[in-house]
Amino acid sequence: MHCPFCRHPDSRVIDSRTADDGLSIRRRRQCPECGRRFTTTETASLTVIKRSGVVEPFSREKVMSGVRKACQGRPVTDADLALLAQQVEESVRSSGVAQFDANEIGLAILPHLRELDEVAFLRFASVYQAFESLADFETAIEELRAHPATGSLESVPRPDASEE
Repeated sequence: MHCPFCRHPDSRVIDSRTADDGLSIRRRRQCPECGRRFTTTETASLTVIKRSGVVEPFSREKVMSGVRKACQGRPVTDADLALLAQQVEESVRSSGVAQFDANEIGLAILPHLRELDEVAFLRFASVYQAFESLADFETAIEELRAHPATGSLESVPRPDASEE
């Protein structure tokens, strides 16, 4: 690690601590040449390969914006989306692989989104599971009914037709 002050090619680690719920390491370093101290943050890189072949770093913000579209008009808050993005990142990192296709990230979102909101799940799944017909929607709905998600909004009361 080069010293940011004198550019000496070495530094000594004085202290190491985990940060961001264990996703990164904060190191306090000291330069043996000039004696000044500085802090570095180390994270394991996670990259996404887009359909076009472009490689870019994983972004929770992109996960949130993609899911936000599926949640439009649903009772889902920004805090819910932030938690979902964190859960997706944690599940992707736990696989031990550093590089993923964008489609794999989309598929990793599905189980977390199903727990959050089943309607948003169907919207999102129709893209990432490439639904081609109404039969694909019907199959997905039958699967949801057969195995309801524990945190779903299924218990939210729906207005009767007579109330409309």
